[in-house]
Amino acid sequence: MQKNYNYSEIEKKWQKIWDDNHTFEAKNDYTLPKFFGLVEFPYPSGQGLHVGHPRSYTAIDIVSRKKRLQGYNVLYPMGWDAFGLPTENFAIKNHIHPSIVTENNIANFKRQLKSLGFSFDWSREINTTDPSYYKWTQWIFLQLFKEGLAYKKEMSVNWCTSCKCVLANEEVVNGVCERCGSEVVQKEKSQWMLKITEYAEKLLEGLNDVDFIERVKTQQRNWIGR
Repeated sequence: MQKNYNYSEIEKKWQKIWDDNHTFEAKNDYTLPKFFGLVEFPYPSGQGLHVGHPRSYTAIDIVSRKKRLQGYNVLYPMGWDAFGLPTENFAIKNHIHPSIVTENNIANFKRQLKSLGFSFDWSREINTTDPSYYKWTQWIFLQLFKEGLAYKKEMSVNWCTSCKCVLANEEVVNGVCERCGSEVVQKEKSQWMLKITEYAEKLLEGLNDVDFIERVKTQQRNWIGR
């Protein structure tokens, strides 16, 4: 009997079996009950995972595995929210082109997530910097613009004096940027807006028909506004 448990060897063995057998891929079988598990896709803006990533993913991974055992057709994808400020700041700090930063960091993030044994469906992996992905975000914006639902407006915004970008109210903590800690000031800028307020009542009423926990519904109500 083996005295020491060689977890690394055993984990790699089963991870290979899972990959070879496509164990965690969603099936094209519409007769099965469905379960969709979704986590917030990480920003690949650091050289690797931090403890918050596995902490956030573990609970839904457990639920996804349980649902598979119960006979559900589970879709549990993973992707990379690679555009935006976190990646830009990392590239500036390390003097590396953003595209190289993104490619290298994604490769390492993926390696780490696989080594942790999460049951993601990697066949559905997305990358927001992939033209085949962001062409659809561009397409939907153009449809909104054509219908008069996207427009420009001069308005007062939260401006980070260090990041040189606009921040949402949730990103300002006690008057400073939650990312870098620099002062946030009010600044007049021309911004693209979406006419969500025209649909606010309908969106708010729709929350009564979804099976969200009350905390999430409260967040949605605050985001929708009036």
